[in-house]
Formats: sequence, structure tokens, C-alpha cells
Amino acid sequence: MANIKQQKKRIRLAAKQRLRNRHAKSSLKTLFKRLEEQVAEKQGDEARKTATFLTSRIDKAAAKGILHKNNAAHKKSRVEHTLAQLA
Repeated sequence: MANIKQQKKRIRLAAKQRLRNRHAKSSLKTLFKRLEEQVAEKQGDEARKTATFLTSRIDKAAAKGILHKNNAAHKKSRVEHTLAQLA
């Protein structure tokens, strides 16, 4: 444990940020699973709504620095590829 006051504060901040980032990434994974289930069950309208929402969440995560921009692009590409399986 650090002795310096500022370092103690940084440790507390890092813990909060880690929880926030983990929650955001976890919700993305949940949305991906939901999208894949909807595509498997041929629920076109619901899948498109989920894909739109998921894409916006990925963009927000990339803007906040939770995801790297290339990783976000990869995930958005995966969303489009999954959605293309409906056709």
C-alpha cells in the first residue's frame, strides 16, 4: 500500500474506473449474445434494433477509451457480419 496521499487517491480512482470499464465490456458481451440468439431464431426486426443499439454502445465505449478504436471497428464488423446471416 502506498504511503503518498496522491497515490492512495489514484488507487481508489483506478478501482472505480476498472469497475466502470468492466461493466461496459460485460454489457457489450451480453448484447452480442442477444443479437446472435435473435439471428438464430430469425427475429429480423428485433435483431436490427439490437444491432443498432449495440453499434452505438461500441462507439461510445471507444470514445470513452474503454475500447481501442481498432477493436471497436472489429466488433462493429462482427455485428454487421452476424446481421448479414439473416439475408
